[in-house]
Amino acid sequence: MPNKSKSPNGPQAKEKPYACDVCGSAFSLNFNLARHKRIHTGLKPYACKVCGLTYSRNDDLKLHMRKHTGEKPYSCGVCGLAFSLNSHLNVHMESHTGVKPYPCEVCSAGFSIKNDLKRHMRRHTGEKPFSCEVCGYAFSINSNLKAHMRTHSGVKIYNCEVCSATFARNSQLKLHMRTHTGEKPFCCDVCGCSFSRNDVLKLHMRKHTGEKPYNCEVCSASFSRNSHLKLHVRTHTGEKPYPCGVCGSAFSRNDELILHMHKHTGEKPYLCHVCGTKFSRNSHLKLHMRTHMETKPYSCVECGFECSRNDELKLHMLNHTGEQPYSCHVCSLLFSNNSDLEIHIQTHMIEKAYSCAECGLEFSNSDELKLHLENHLCGLPCAGNSNLEVCSETEVEEKPFSCGLCSSAFSMKTDLEDHVWMHSRTENDSKISES
Repeated sequence: MPNKSKSPNGPQAKEKPYACDVCGSAFSLNFNLARHKRIHTGLKPYACKVCGLTYSRNDDLKLHMRKHTGEKPYSCGVCGLAFSLNSHLNVHMESHTGVKPYPCEVCSAGFSIKNDLKRHMRRHTGEKPFSCEVCGYAFSINSNLKAHMRTHSGVKIYNCEVCSATFARNSQLKLHMRTHTGEKPFCCDVCGCSFSRNDVLKLHMRKHTGEKPYNCEVCSASFSRNSHLKLHVRTHTGEKPYPCGVCGSAFSRNDELILHMHKHTGEKPYLCHVCGTKFSRNSHLKLHMRTHMETKPYSCVECGFECSRNDELKLHMLNHTGEQPYSCHVCSLLFSNNSDLEIHIQTHMIEKAYSCAECGLEFSNSDELKLHLENHLCGLPCAGNSNLEVCSETEVEEKPFSCGLCSSAFSMKTDLEDHVWMHSRTENDSKISES
């Protein structure tokens, strides 16, 4: 039986006959010793029915439940602010005294509580004594470690009263609530834009200051955001982590993949409110909107032609320069714009049912064959084509338009132009058949 003799300090002093065999701590009641031993064993028999967190003591569970119920029974008599723990109220009361007996020796900051000074000093020393046992991530404040541990457990004890969103940290809930209230307390002093988060305001300010602290190690490019730098680096590495599940095309950015998917789905989410035309990209809609505007900012220096889009002006300028930058990969025929090239490409894909009996060339329609047969006239038979007559049997008429490539002549200039085109066509088809 434990010794319960009175202490030499007086009859009021409690005896502590129950000692912990692990650390030596002593207690006056066996119940308190049993509760203390849970610290060493890790036993936590008291579980929260809301989020599943467990505790070694029932009173700790009761205090925890106030996070779910929102109960704050301790209120400040000066400002009315309420707290769930009396210890938090005591700490808060120090802020009303104005006394800060604990100054920082590094900077000019002062604190009313010694523990606050200790936490502050870790900013200068970089000390992070609280380490996560799962991933090794370290923190300077224990409360931050506790909040971090919820990312591993998946426990989210802070619930939004407006929607069903849940959060692991109270600070995250507070930021989320601004999406419902529309509160934007962080205002730009330059342009007046306001933001719900201070870190977003800091990023915004770089637009005004021009600060770009994130530099590419490969080239001289710099960026105001780290996320922008990461995207840029992929242009050097060639990394394209976003593949299309339909055709296999890969992209370096997710938004590029989303735009690409519109080609497969046919989705055109951007609607012109003037004429109802739909577009798959917002940039295309913006260009289209200029067609409804009276102003046409792009004008040709050669002839004064005006248009609403720069790409229209570039196409127009080809009329003056004669440039033909679009080449057919089959026959090398050149075109001044891509749309004409695409139309031309179809001629290589169409079945050619009409063939020339003289040279064997094939054509997709009878009109092209007729034009081609003119090359075999002037002494050559017409290969039995019933729609053509031999030259000697035709009525002689004036033909002032002569072909510079052969002896053919025509009464109309348009016929000559069609005939010359057939020379280029014949030459191109010959190249194809030889290859």
